[in-house]
Amino acid sequence: MNASSLSAAQAPATTTAPASQGSTLYGGVTNRRVTVRDLAAAKQRGERWAMLTAYDALTAGVFDEAGIPVLLVGDSAGNCHLGYETTVPVTMDQMTMLSAAVVRGTERALVVADLPFGSYQESPAQALRNAARLMKEAGVGAVKLEGGERSARTIELLVEAGVPVMAHVGLTPQSVHALGGYPVQGRGDEASHKLQRDAKAVQQAGAFAVVLEAVPAELAAHVTESLTIPTVGIGAGVGCDAQVLVWTDMAGMTAGRVPKFVKQYANLRGVLGDAAREFAAEVRDGAFPAAEHSFT
Repeated sequence: MNASSLSAAQAPATTTAPASQGSTLYGGVTNRRVTVRDLAAAKQRGERWAMLTAYDALTAGVFDEAGIPVLLVGDSAGNCHLGYETTVPVTMDQMTMLSAAVVRGTERALVVADLPFGSYQESPAQALRNAARLMKEAGVGAVKLEGGERSARTIELLVEAGVPVMAHVGLTPQSVHALGGYPVQGRGDEASHKLQRDAKAVQQAGAFAVVLEAVPAELAAHVTESLTIPTVGIGAGVGCDAQVLVWTDMAGMTAGRVPKFVKQYANLRGVLGDAAREFAAEVRDGAFPAAEHSFT
């Protein structure tokens, strides 16, 4: 699939969204889930949108009620919820279970699920088999996979089979061991040209959006202007079409240092810790349960 056929397949016929779609992603669509066509229309009218990770029905429901239009069931669950040091150990069984929970907990958001490490690198056929599992068993609306030019053929096959694909270039966390950590990507002429080739390759292959992670802001803005599909920035500056954060980072649940690109909008770790300490103290002192918490 080439770029022109991608635009025809994913973009509406006019630059103004139909009335049934609503004028914005935030509150404009209330009777159905957000789709990849809505995101394409937002790109055309210059509307920015937010994406958050989610790993369970409860928090996914909160974000859905808050109007977040896209939720990513990221393999970042490995770091945030499963106790792994990296995303590499996360399995398809785990991603399927977590994704199904997020779908059950939401009504409006487009739910995108990561294909974990080892679930798509072997061959495009392997990728299709596992993407189909996430769509059939978990009910997600799209999948995400890492890699630019190296993943283009896989993206092509998935899109041809009817699987919407969000690509991911720049810093690819599943390659942490090959990269030797989490360095910024795209610095210098050679690296910049490679990142631009990667972004163009995934668009050409049919991806409906591409995540740009840990990329210099000026380069990310240039890539965004050069593409017809939305870019989703994480550590890539304000020039992207959308922004994503890991929700535990965003809400202040993550212990210790967080990446430079994270803004913490709350201190839920402190709130939860205070609540747990107060509960423990009241149990110890005999203040809980009180009469109003007991049956007669």
